[in-house]
Amino acid sequence: IQLVESGGASVQPGGSLRLSCVASQSIFAFYDMAWYRQAPGKQRELVATMAVGGGRDYVDSVKGRFSISREGAKNTLYLQMDNLKPEDTAVYYCNAKTLAGWEYWGQGTQVTVSS
Repeated sequence: IQLVESGGASVQPGGSLRLSCVASQSIFAFYDMAWYRQAPGKQRELVATMAVGGGRDYVDSVKGRFSISREGAKNTLYLQMDNLKPEDTAVYYCNAKTLAGWEYWGQGTQVTVSS
């Protein structure tokens, strides 16, 4: 399985971006999906999750601003990011994982929030 992220860019504080993660095959029925991010000098952080059954969860710092969703027909996972802040600056990664421990990562897409 290959995961390819896109949509990262440089934006001003308060702006919006939508990240996409396209999977090479249909996986949403079998894999829990997630978005992680890693800022320079920091550990990778879980940002948002979407379970096989559709349940969603977010890290507190993005609740109310970010929204995770998926489109099965396109094998695509999204992360809508609104009201972006400088502290959201990071490389964002797509992740797919099964309960059995199979796990896949994308290559990452850079998001920079700066005035």
